[in-house]
Amino acid sequence: MKNFILIGIVLSFIACASVQSVLERERIIKPKPPIAKKIPYETSIHDTILVDNYHWMKDKSRTDPEVIAHIKKENAYTDSVLFNTKELQEQLYQEIVGRIQKTDLSVPVRIDSFYYYWKDVEGKEYSLYCRKKSIPDAKEEIVIDLNELASGYEFYDVSNIEVSPNHQYIAFAFDTTGAEHYTLAVKSIKENTFLSDTAYPVDDLVWANDNNTLFYIAENDSGRSDKLYRHVLGTDQKEDELIYQENDGAFYVWIYKSRSKKYLILSTGSKITYEIRYLKADNPFGEFKIVQPREQGHRYYICPHINEFFIVSNDGAKNYKVMVTSIQHPGKENWKEFIPHRDSVSIDIDVFKDYMVIYERENTFKKIRILNFSTKEEYYIDFPEPIYTIYPGKNPNFDTHILRFTYESMVTPYSIYDYNMETREKELKKHQEVLGGYDASKYRSERIFAQAKDGTRIPISLVYKKDLFTKDGSNPLFLTGYGSYGDTYELYFSTTHLSLLDRGFVYAIAHVRGGGEYGKQWHEQGRMLSKKNTFTDFIACEEYLIEQNYTSRDKLVIEGGSAGGLLIGAVLNMRPELCEIAIADVPFVDVINTMLDPTLSATVSEYEEWGNPQDKQYFDYIFSYCPYQNVKAQHYPNILAFGGFYDLRVNYWEPAKWIAKLREKKLDENLALLKVQLSGHAGASGRFSYYREVALKYAFVFDILGIEF
Repeated sequence: MKNFILIGIVLSFIACASVQSVLERERIIKPKPPIAKKIPYETSIHDTILVDNYHWMKDKSRTDPEVIAHIKKENAYTDSVLFNTKELQEQLYQEIVGRIQKTDLSVPVRIDSFYYYWKDVEGKEYSLYCRKKSIPDAKEEIVIDLNELASGYEFYDVSNIEVSPNHQYIAFAFDTTGAEHYTLAVKSIKENTFLSDTAYPVDDLVWANDNNTLFYIAENDSGRSDKLYRHVLGTDQKEDELIYQENDGAFYVWIYKSRSKKYLILSTGSKITYEIRYLKADNPFGEFKIVQPREQGHRYYICPHINEFFIVSNDGAKNYKVMVTSIQHPGKENWKEFIPHRDSVSIDIDVFKDYMVIYERENTFKKIRILNFSTKEEYYIDFPEPIYTIYPGKNPNFDTHILRFTYESMVTPYSIYDYNMETREKELKKHQEVLGGYDASKYRSERIFAQAKDGTRIPISLVYKKDLFTKDGSNPLFLTGYGSYGDTYELYFSTTHLSLLDRGFVYAIAHVRGGGEYGKQWHEQGRMLSKKNTFTDFIACEEYLIEQNYTSRDKLVIEGGSAGGLLIGAVLNMRPELCEIAIADVPFVDVINTMLDPTLSATVSEYEEWGNPQDKQYFDYIFSYCPYQNVKAQHYPNILAFGGFYDLRVNYWEPAKWIAKLREKKLDENLALLKVQLSGHAGASGRFSYYREVALKYAFVFDILGIEF
């Protein structure tokens, strides 16, 4: 598989060969940015002429010498301009990783007679996956050593680790580029050898209960997960049987095993429509049966219990309701209401033998409600802070009274709890340790609200160090946001943010529309023909933070990634004067051109988030806010953009084209920098290498704002 990194070897992104001795803070001496050649490209769509001088970056392949040369020049230019921050980057990196335990251990998860866990070892970039038998003084077995597997690769990522029911084999998928094209591997744990079984490219994996049959999801040429195959150990991939193929380009396919271990659940879904099939895991050569045929706009999923399916459905219930039906008659005509829909509360569930766990989100915050099936008694778990987040932990066992979950806030490091649903007692299993000393009492988090143009209250979550905060506009402020796909921006704790907070920064999250903070309606108000609400909400947050003296315009930094990068790009075109610095991570900034190309993996499915630009109404609307199309002759703040060369979600050409056009159009001398990493959408794969990117960002910000280290 090392051929996968051949392109990376060819690229070998090098630092600038000729480095000036000193780059002054005012940047009076600095190299000239690379000039991206113009090749005017015109296409007529709905009577609108799209002119794209930099379309060649997309049209050429990743192996094209011209593309490689341009990206190398961009990286060299960025390295040269930021040369005077190299020492600062290293200091920041050492400070950040200095807070992280070099040797660490996860909370073991019991599955049958084994405890499985991962551990990190000082000096190693990747984790080791281990297990012990559930007996006293059991010997540790290293199941997978990612450091050995990653040797020789610039990038190495593992996903979908699945142990066979008899605990003799482990199957997983690995990627060596960051492009998220994964290869199947199967290992005999007892023999400590890899089998010849493989498949490529794969996504989800699941074992049947016979310990000899693997089901896996495969991708088509565009990268869409669209097929389910059945693989028998010891056979060649060519012999794998195609079980299901999804031909609708808006739909993806995934598979998992029920917590009860009785069923394999095959799901296929678009952004707004789901369809579910199931098969008894003891009968791998049987036929998957459908629960309810797809209906446009109907999203549902199933949680098998003993003799029934609990079904979470949005049929007539935007924020979902819970239905129940017998396994023998799963169709919608047999569904009975179990938990009714509530307009102000969105719900999700987990099902155990004796309990149902209901995850509710109300007024942006999550709550956990426990229902005892036998007694019908219900209650909520108490949490100590008004501003926090919770999410389920590893809960593989069906017949248990223990619920594992993780709790954290913007000031409280993550804490893993085992909660006894019978006795209502919490047991702290692990608390994230911050090396070097961290006192949560010295920091404060709060929730404030900006008012959007239409009167909607937009939540802003803040955290800062108490003794460094003065509400007089003097604090630098780091504002981030997302606002797409109905995803909620959770309130997480970050050790990296301490490098900001301890120097007087306020860190803020703008919970703009398009996310899921207030349920489905919050998403609806920021998608399709209402997408601009996402951008104007963020601008309202910028204005409010400045007006209320949390910061000032010349100390405001804004950041967003992926669809959050679209947010940053759109906001910069609309109100560039509100901030001093903008950072865009793998930004989705060339929306109109990407959405006009159905050969890209996500385009067709994304029609249900942005609209199909083949329809003139949607074309005109997307075109009106597309960051790339709306770059204009005006002043912009300092901008740093990141791209992933192997990123197939937001391809490298989007930030590359955007930065080139910004340099062409803008009227100022502020920086417009691009750094393209040899990685995918999620950035570097190593445990510590990611923090090099964070240190570069912070050094960029500190240098411009004059923050002393």
